[in-house]
Amino acid sequence: MRLLVLGATGPTGRHLVAQALRHGDTVTVLVRRPAALGPVGDRVRVVEGDATSPGDVERAMSGQDAVISALGRGRSLRAHGLFTRSADALQEAARRTGVTRLVWMSSFGVGDTFASAHVLLKAAYGTVMRDVFADKKASEATIRAGGMDWTLVYPTTLTNGPARGAYRVVEDRTRMRLAARISRADVAAFLHAAAHEPRWIHRDAVITG
Repeated sequence: MRLLVLGATGPTGRHLVAQALRHGDTVTVLVRRPAALGPVGDRVRVVEGDATSPGDVERAMSGQDAVISALGRGRSLRAHGLFTRSADALQEAARRTGVTRLVWMSSFGVGDTFASAHVLLKAAYGTVMRDVFADKKASEATIRAGGMDWTLVYPTTLTNGPARGAYRVVEDRTRMRLAARISRADVAAFLHAAAHEPRWIHRDAVITG
């Protein structure tokens, strides 16, 4: 496939780009700082720009089969509108380019998944993570209401461990344990697989180790 990756310089996005290249996909990345890509930079089409700019997203999105977003705020506790503005930009670019397939990485605890979280995690989601999670929730409302063929992915607590190649994907809002974890490498593998599988269109996926 021809894939556009957003958030390619982040810890999950790096795994995602590597996963796509291993599977023979043609990869385009939209990044603000191309130098941050590291050693894969000469193996992908690099579009310098911002994921919140409709014009930049349109340039990168043109001619693609699917978009996978691994955007994140890292350790920041403020969203600064990253997710809502990116969702708006994607909707506008989709209308202009005709590209409709989107796999969007969110976080467990956002939206309806909040009810399935452990009580201690709910406290964190409602306080220190409140701003980021509120912005993610609003962005997902935009995505669901738009015309794209979306898949929303909700990983539990992310780790930097190696891929295990075995994880659970649930849709029934199963209550999660406090210690629920999944590696970024496994999340990247699922994001990539979901973009290739039509059965995930218009479905949510909670993913955990």
